[in-house]
Amino acid sequence: MDARRIGFTDRLIGEIDRAIKVLTVPRGGLGRIEVPAETAALPQRDRTESGRLMRVNHAGEVAAQALYQGQALTARSETVKAAMQQSTAEEADHLAWCEQRLGELGQSPSLLNPLWYIGSFGLGALAGALGDRASLSFVAETESQVESHLSQHLDRLSPQDLRSRAILERMQHDEVRHGAKAESLGGSRLPLPVSIAMRLTSKVMTRSSYWI
Repeated sequence: MDARRIGFTDRLIGEIDRAIKVLTVPRGGLGRIEVPAETAALPQRDRTESGRLMRVNHAGEVAAQALYQGQALTARSETVKAAMQQSTAEEADHLAWCEQRLGELGQSPSLLNPLWYIGSFGLGALAGALGDRASLSFVAETESQVESHLSQHLDRLSPQDLRSRAILERMQHDEVRHGAKAESLGGSRLPLPVSIAMRLTSKVMTRSSYWI
């Protein structure tokens, strides 16, 4: 009994440490991806738009880190837990890519990131506690919505911003793969009211992070 309590405490401390690192430790580098060099200065209007879009995506990756960690914490199957942890590692690459591009565009991360992290971790932990099938279904729906969201951003990017475009295209590729993996492990379509609620929550996050 004591060992179980200590084990949970250790995991909780580890999650707090991970949250602090996600929210405060600078990242950089474009490992696992090749992006074109800047070939021409973007007009200021396009540069500002790209920066705001990348801030939204950075906030989304902060939320993804929390979501997958929450789900891994409460996952019942070791296979599902391992899948969540692998996705977390790949989402960490996305976070670093977005953060570097934000700096290049002269923009800062969203001030609301701590809120997104806490809320997403809670949702992930709840989804995991409901069972692996529910958790995987939640991942599949989330990744489907993220894929759609990235498509919209790619449409809004300036054709000249090849660097941001390369990052978002690779992120989209990974998100599609994460969703397919969740489905292959047992994820299924969520009830329509749940899907709608997730979309509304996502809109609140994206619109807020675009400006703040």
